[in-house]
Amino acid sequence: MNLKTCALGVAILTTLSCSTQKNNSEIPDSISGIYPGLAYYNNEGECGTGAVVPWAGRLWVITYGPHLPYGSSDKLYEISSDYKQTVRPESIGGTPANRMIHKESNQLFIGPYAIDSVGTVRVIPWQEAPGRYTGTARHLTDPANKLYIGTMEEGFYEVDVHLLKVTELYKDGNVIKKEHKDSDVNPPNDLLKGAHGKGLYSGQGVLVYSNNGEATQEALHKFDVEAGSLSEWNGKDWKLVRRNQFTEITGPGGIYGNPNPETDPLWAVGWDHKSILLGVREPDRGWIFYRLPKASHSYDGAHGWNTEWPRIRNVGTEEKPDYLMTMHGMFWKFPGTFTVGNSAGIRPRSAYLKVIGDFARWNDQLVFGCDDSAQKEFLNKRKAKGNIEGPGQSNSNLWFTSFSKPDELGPSTAEGAVWANEKVKANEYSEPFLFSGWAHRQSWVKNEGTTPVTITYEVDKAGNNQWTILKTQELTAGKSATIDFTSGETGEWIRVKSDRNSILTLTFAYTAKDWRENTPDKAFNGLTDVKSLSTTGGLLYGLGDNRRALGLLANTTTDGKVSETGYYEMGEQLKLERKEDVKTADFIREKFAIPQQAVEIEKGSVLIVDDKGRRWRLPLGDETYTSLTNQGVLRICREVATERDLLNCHGTFYELPAENADGYAKIRPIASHSYRINDYASYRGMLIFTGLTPEEGKNNPHVIVSEDGKAAVWAGVIDDLWKLGKPVGKGGPWVESDVKAKIPSDPYLIGFYDQRTLTLSHQSSKPVKITVEVDPTGNGDWMEYAVYTVQPGEKQTDLFPESFQARWIRFISDTDTNVTTWLEYK
Repeated sequence: MNLKTCALGVAILTTLSCSTQKNNSEIPDSISGIYPGLAYYNNEGECGTGAVVPWAGRLWVITYGPHLPYGSSDKLYEISSDYKQTVRPESIGGTPANRMIHKESNQLFIGPYAIDSVGTVRVIPWQEAPGRYTGTARHLTDPANKLYIGTMEEGFYEVDVHLLKVTELYKDGNVIKKEHKDSDVNPPNDLLKGAHGKGLYSGQGVLVYSNNGEATQEALHKFDVEAGSLSEWNGKDWKLVRRNQFTEITGPGGIYGNPNPETDPLWAVGWDHKSILLGVREPDRGWIFYRLPKASHSYDGAHGWNTEWPRIRNVGTEEKPDYLMTMHGMFWKFPGTFTVGNSAGIRPRSAYLKVIGDFARWNDQLVFGCDDSAQKEFLNKRKAKGNIEGPGQSNSNLWFTSFSKPDELGPSTAEGAVWANEKVKANEYSEPFLFSGWAHRQSWVKNEGTTPVTITYEVDKAGNNQWTILKTQELTAGKSATIDFTSGETGEWIRVKSDRNSILTLTFAYTAKDWRENTPDKAFNGLTDVKSLSTTGGLLYGLGDNRRALGLLANTTTDGKVSETGYYEMGEQLKLERKEDVKTADFIREKFAIPQQAVEIEKGSVLIVDDKGRRWRLPLGDETYTSLTNQGVLRICREVATERDLLNCHGTFYELPAENADGYAKIRPIASHSYRINDYASYRGMLIFTGLTPEEGKNNPHVIVSEDGKAAVWAGVIDDLWKLGKPVGKGGPWVESDVKAKIPSDPYLIGFYDQRTLTLSHQSSKPVKITVEVDPTGNGDWMEYAVYTVQPGEKQTDLFPESFQARWIRFISDTDTNVTTWLEYK
């Protein structure tokens, strides 16, 4: 692909009011931190951002395709401080995400490129060192003159930093196995456990490497099977450290390498199906591991494809370091002094939706390199999307934000487990789990063994590895308990043990205060209210064939009647222009039609039967959504960030993991709204909506209207959705429903909502006992929460405490009767 050098002009937003165009002098040059002209495209199934590094007075960016060890149409980009983009002619592409600044030679090594202090680029040809470059690390014995490059298929090279002479240490797996399709099982390798390499770093006399996936058919469909590994090499032999999925490996020296490699700690970040893993290696202790909760499960999946490249990186200055960590949909504050004896200070900042491959401090702001719009959606297919096509051409962009943005997005509510229906030995401690940073903390525990146990909770108050008993909990066989921690029960870390051998599940659920109102931000002015019978809508499609525009098959709805108004395109200057293109219009009409009956709306909930046949129920919003959904005029589900979906159902947006990351079981509500959104899509890093009343958004720079006034879109970013307002809803799995004794209701979503109230009633002439069970994890770990005895003719109402946090709720009646279980989330 011959990409032309493109300069970012002022992004021109055309907003029509009384058929006049806005004054261009009022128009910003970016939308929600996205400069449309900086978007990058390739000719591959995916176009992610592999690395973002400020160097030689410029910002350097590399992109990657999905499985391209022998080069690709991806490019090396050079961006100036005035946001002009240059495509470097030395570009050879591939699947690179490695970067390191080599201080001694004053060079940036990024992907297969070496860039000197004045911006001269040299290239390591893939013919000399094939593979998908995933990490670059300082050399163990000659760091002034050499470095290591590791590939995703366990190829390892030693590179002379002066001559770029390559010495192969271990052959790349793609050379051994010549052919591979990017949606097939990960290529197997004989060298190390797991597959799909991610991180590389050196220190303390070893080179450390991570795999975050597995090379089995089972791994393509499951999230909870054995996968990945953390391994280290002493210059002669490889050693398995841990058999779990790992990604980032780094240390206090970050992109430069540790300044004191013999003594500085090494950090490794990974996960399993229970929670996030954080490892630290110290010279005298070796590896010690901790656990953190997950804000999002969309990064799960045993194949490892859903994570891209999580990072820990200094976004402060050399004088005042400030480490930011991205992992499982959360921005984390990470202490640069983290060791076993000084482990205090890890804190959640806020939850995010973008898929981020790398980030940096540049031009007095943060810049995030994202993976936005993949032409090939890989394994992310489901019935709710219908047969919708992916975008015509993969593209992504940079996202520029303030330094405070990582604190300002979604609530940091999160959960994770230390034991998940597993055999636990008597008096054997769990790994420490993060205990500080949330307003409300709760633990759920279930004894699935055959004998009573006593669970002891201990805390490390100061992060100095000194432990004290916090409380104990007795559990008979088959029983569960909920433990709330008060604000006075403090500590950096918490761990647990059982006094007897047993089978146990023990999770922690942490709730952040949701300060959002129920009123949307003014950035959404111009979107049509759901109760309106008239709107300007249309179907969206990111065009292929290197056209680099967004196609819009526009329509208008007047008094409930929909009619097409023409085909329009929007390029990087964000002008909506009418085009005469029957072929593209026909293609959009056929391939992007909104599927009918994607969900079933009942009296108390939205019923979803997923692709595995599992039943799930979601809360209801405004009743108007029922008829609009049944008419098929609202897009329900679409991928707008790589390898996960955005669900817009009955007035609430949800983050929906791919089915291979457990899908609806791990759904997360983002925000509720009262808009009649016709369609939505990703384009040049932006989130685009149709379904507008343009005259109501005439002063809103997010609203773009065609010159003829017959087409309009809203443009922002996916993380603007948090500003719609907190998620709300109402309903329940049983509404005047005839139920059978001892038969549980369908699961109904309760996690991540605020101010939750339950009202129970029945039509029996005798008292009825209704048992409330919750699943804190989404893994089917049902635990008894409460038993209510509801008298005849009465309604029993209960307010859930602020500390309550579980993902799903269900109900069981002790008798055959007619029951209503009504929940309201405000």
